[in-house]
Amino acid sequence: MTRQIVLDTETTGLSAQTGDRIIELGCVELVNRKLTGNNLHLYLNPERDSHEDALKVHGISNEFLRDKPKFADCVQDILQYLQGAELIIHNAGFDVGFLDKELELVGLPPLATHVDSITDTLAMAKELFPGKRNSLDALCDRLEVDNSGRTLHGALLDAELLADVYINMTRGQDALLIMDEAPAGDDGIRVAAMDLSRIALPVLPANEQELAEHEDLLTQIDKSSGGKTIWRTFAGGEKAMP
Repeated sequence: MTRQIVLDTETTGLSAQTGDRIIELGCVELVNRKLTGNNLHLYLNPERDSHEDALKVHGISNEFLRDKPKFADCVQDILQYLQGAELIIHNAGFDVGFLDKELELVGLPPLATHVDSITDTLAMAKELFPGKRNSLDALCDRLEVDNSGRTLHGALLDAELLADVYINMTRGQDALLIMDEAPAGDDGIRVAAMDLSRIALPVLPANEQELAEHEDLLTQIDKSSGGKTIWRTFAGGEKAMP
């Protein structure tokens, strides 16, 4: 059984190292690349206010979070849910940095020690679509994932969208893909590589009409080049060889 957790967070700001905290955690479970409905969604009291710019992104008010549990109150449930899974995260360094800081604050080891691996879909997208925008919204548009309900960032909604994006980027739920054991970096984050070597591609031979049309096209090209096409010259040379 392959268990994957698609994970996203919302935070009070951009820097865990200067005191910003997680305010929302959204997780979507995939087993054998299929959604199970066993999701995890938490709002957390960060014990500080969100920056104004962050509020514009997620729209979660400081007042709403006042009576929510603190990360320390939920950490064991979170780790039990994530235990041993492969995490799928977009721009993984950001979310992992925040989760590592939260774990550090409660005296626990980094996230990578609790899970099987961490896959960064942003890094995957950059390899698949070099030179293009690879934000979650851009990938939804490119891969025809409906994100019309995403007016503000929300951890659970974004995790659900990313699950669809990930499945599309890796050829769909039923594709026979073998994931290479790509080495992880120092932060435990790896980019999943796709091995297609075991997929048998069907060979469709050309029929007589198609062969005749192909031969006619080659003849026309050869005539246009004054009989200097490489394949005719090579074929003639082969015939002339003893």
